[in-house]
Amino acid sequence: MSKTNPGNFFEDFEVGQVLRHATPRTVTEGDRALYGAVYPTRFAVPSSAEFAASVGLSPAPVEELIAFHIAFGKTVPDVSLNAIANLGYAECRFHRAVVPGDTISTQSEVIGLKQNSNGKSGVVYVRSTATNQRDEVVIDWARWVMVHKRDQDAPAPETVVPSLAPAVEADDLILPSGLTFTAYDDVAAGEPHRLDDYAVGEMIDHVDGVTITDPEHMLATRLWQNTAKVHFNTEARPDGIRLVYGGHIISLARALSFNGLANAQLIAAINAGAHTSPAFAGDTVYAWSEVLDKAAPAAWEGTGVGALRLRLVATKGRDESMTLRDSEGKYAPGVLLDLDYWALVPR
Repeated sequence: MSKTNPGNFFEDFEVGQVLRHATPRTVTEGDRALYGAVYPTRFAVPSSAEFAASVGLSPAPVEELIAFHIAFGKTVPDVSLNAIANLGYAECRFHRAVVPGDTISTQSEVIGLKQNSNGKSGVVYVRSTATNQRDEVVIDWARWVMVHKRDQDAPAPETVVPSLAPAVEADDLILPSGLTFTAYDDVAAGEPHRLDDYAVGEMIDHVDGVTITDPEHMLATRLWQNTAKVHFNTEARPDGIRLVYGGHIISLARALSFNGLANAQLIAAINAGAHTSPAFAGDTVYAWSEVLDKAAPAAWEGTGVGALRLRLVATKGRDESMTLRDSEGKYAPGVLLDLDYWALVPR
C-alpha cells in the first residue's frame, strides 16, 4: 500500500467534511525579509518597528498577506493538490495581527460541491480557519476551487452551492488590539492622503509594473509551502507552462498599490476575489484601484482609524483606461485579478 499522498480528487469530498491540515508554520523575521525581497512592498507598519509602535502595534506585525499565504498553503495538500484553478474568495476577515514567533495552523470544512457539466471535474467550496499557538483565530475565509475527478464515471454528488455574503459589513471589521492613528506620521508613511481625501468612485492608477520570473514565483510559492503541482511541475499542465499562484498576483498588486494608497496600512477583510486569467513567467503585472466605499464605525471613535473599501485590479500590461469589463460584461482582456477588500487608513 502506497504511503504517499496523491491528494484529494473531486469525488473524495463530502459536504460537512472537516480537514485538519498538516504542518503548523511558525512565522519569523525571515518571512518579513523574504516577502520584501519578492514583492515591492513599502507599507510603513510592517516595514518599521518604530512606526508600528507609534500606532500601538508592538512588536511590529508582518504583512497580513504573509499570514494569509501561510494559512492558504496549509490547505493545498488536502483541498487543491489536484486543482485546475483556484476560482475565488469570500468572507475573509483578519482577526488579529500576526507577529514573528506566532505559529499558524489551519483547518477547513467542505461547505459546497458542484460537478461541472463535462463530468471531468467539479468545484469544491471550503471554509478555512487559521489559528495561532493560543488557539485564537487569526484569519477565516471561504474559497472555491476547481478540482479534477479521479474517475470520470464516479457519480456526481448532490449540488450544494453555499450562500456567501457579497461583502463583510464595515461594522464587522476587526480593529487590531491597540491600533491608533491619532499621532499618525504622514511623512514616514509616504503620503498625506487620509480617509476624507478619497471619494467613492475614484480611480487610482498605481503606475508601476513588475515582470514575473519563474524563479521568483516558485520561490514565493515554496515559501508558503504551497504544493500545488501546476506551480512547479511543467508536466502538470498540457501546455507545459508553470502557472503562477494566484496569491502571488495578489501580493504583487497589493505592493504596487502603495503608490496612491500608501496609507492603506492594514488589510481588514477580503470581500471577494476572482483570478480572472492565468499568469505566467514573462508577464508584466500592473495594478489600479477603485474606491468602492468609506466607513468610520462608531466603535472606532477616538482611534483615528477609518476604512476604505477598495477594488484592486491586476492586469497583464498597463491599462491606462482602467477597464474592468467589456461591453458584454466579461472581464476585459489582460485582467488577472479582481479583488474587493477593506483597508484600514488614518482619518
